[in-house]
Amino acid sequence: MGIIDNINKLFDHRIRLGIMSILMVNEAIDFTGLKELLNVTDGNLASHLKTLEKEDYISVQKQFIGRKPNTSYSATKTGKTEFKKHIEALEKLINN
Repeated sequence: MGIIDNINKLFDHRIRLGIMSILMVNEAIDFTGLKELLNVTDGNLASHLKTLEKEDYISVQKQFIGRKPNTSYSATKTGKTEFKKHIEALEKLINN
């Protein structure tokens, strides 16, 4: 097995890396929270969330708080596993 085999191309982009990093330490976070932490536009964040959702790395929960819609995100078991493998691969690469 090569030194870069477990580096996941999906996490190459800084915004997707940031989303997954946030979701690894938070059970769930809403769209506004992610947007503020990452300092990105609505459209940019939405497209990266959609990419991660399509791969089943994150799950989406939609609800209403009062009369306002609220969308929150959490990392799936698959997402957590793949992200951990990615981070471990980066650590091996750095330490080599």
